Amino acid sequence: MQKQTDSTLYSEDLAPIPLNKRTWGTWNYAALWISMSLCIPTYMLASSLIQGGMNWWQSILTILLGNSIVLIPMILNGRAGAKYGIPFPVFARASFGVRGANIPAMLRAVIACGWFGIQTWIGGFALYQMVKLWIPDIDSFPQIFPASWSLQTGPALMFFLFWLLNMYVVHLGVDSIKKLLVFKAFFLPAAALALLGWAISAGHGLGPILSQPSKFKSTSEFWTFFFPSLTGMVGFWATLSLNIPDFTRYAKSQRAQVMGQAIGLPTSMTLFSFIGVVVTSATFIIYGQTIWDPVVLAGKFDSKLLVSIAMIAVALSTLATNIAANIVSPANDFANLSPSKINFKTGGYITGVIGILIFPWKLIADPSGYIFTWLVGYSGLLGPIGGIMIADYYFIRRQQLNVTALYHQKGIYTFNNGFNRMAVYALLLGILPNIPGFLTITGIISKEAAWPWLVDLYSYAWFVGFFISGLTYLAMMQSQRAAINKHLSIEEGELNVSIN
Repeated sequence: MQKQTDSTLYSEDLAPIPLNKRTWGTWNYAALWISMSLCIPTYMLASSLIQGGMNWWQSILTILLGNSIVLIPMILNGRAGAKYGIPFPVFARASFGVRGANIPAMLRAVIACGWFGIQTWIGGFALYQMVKLWIPDIDSFPQIFPASWSLQTGPALMFFLFWLLNMYVVHLGVDSIKKLLVFKAFFLPAAALALLGWAISAGHGLGPILSQPSKFKSTSEFWTFFFPSLTGMVGFWATLSLNIPDFTRYAKSQRAQVMGQAIGLPTSMTLFSFIGVVVTSATFIIYGQTIWDPVVLAGKFDSKLLVSIAMIAVALSTLATNIAANIVSPANDFANLSPSKINFKTGGYITGVIGILIFPWKLIADPSGYIFTWLVGYSGLLGPIGGIMIADYYFIRRQQLNVTALYHQKGIYTFNNGFNRMAVYALLLGILPNIPGFLTITGIISKEAAWPWLVDLYSYAWFVGFFISGLTYLAMMQSQRAAINKHLSIEEGELNVSIN
């Protein structure tokens, strides 16, 4: 394979995984999703729905439905990785071109930078809650940031301290995080169950907690909140629905990745979210206010020692998740732009800087920012990419790829100078309808300045982008379909890297 490839497109990390090295079975994928689902943002996902006005069953149903929907593109894109053993950036070359694949890779990378910032803020704020118990004067530090930043000095110092710790781990290399990932696997489930037990006990049983009514005054009010929330639930894993081939390339069979994901994703997200729903509902009974942030909630406990242990554990767990989920992928994406100039560490540092510039403390300051601005906003970018890749693989190429050509500058995936203009046009057309809604939600323009019906489309951003881009791409590529089928061939040497 390597002799037939271009050195600018091929590396050992991007090479197809041979059949004899594919060792992941059903339970490996189930365990992967259980591990990734058990994180503070998942808890906050459910809590934000309660804070936004839903009751417990409305929240759980929304989360279950959203994760069941995103499971579909997850499995569909995962098939290519399992069949050919190729990662996401290589798979994207089939539809966007050998150079154009950098477009979806960079969009995914920037969003991962945002998640890095959010996780870093959560870890830093956990340290702040601990320090505040022992050094109360941290709240009296003079304000050094502009008021428009909405950033107090005390939390900011802990955020930057935790950020530096993340960057130090990047400097050491990702191998240093393995022990922390093991710690997370044991700590978070135990901590979640302990928090659930406390909520049930302090809230006088599940009955009073689950009887908390919805805050919506009318059915129309509920639907207005439900649809963007559902889009947000889909958006939560929209990034992974694209780069899932990075994981399914190790699958023993198609059944392993399909069953493993079906078992692991909806169930673990729903169960862990249920804990978030119960605890958040209990806070209203216990404190008279809904507290959707578990770090803020832990800070209300009386025992200094208990809070300190909990906050250190949250910080360590967040550090492990952050490096594994939000540094490795974008660092490699940035390095892929110019392998000779950007190595993994440099890519990690770029991720860290962008993670600060995105102002993560504002994104999770309230549920509306977390759902309507962050989750729904970036789903409008990723939905179109998913629609294009699925349309290309299943309807244009009928699940047949020439693996050698994916690693060559001159071949059927070269298109025009390495870019498939049809994919780029379809991507833009899928993104455009969601821009007015995003500008309105962020306050850049007023709703009156745009067509109201166009603004309302934003509530369905992922779905709108997915179908517009997918269908547009199909229509524009029909003229090239015959040529693609004529030139597409699966070479004999490539049959040993694919499974059906």
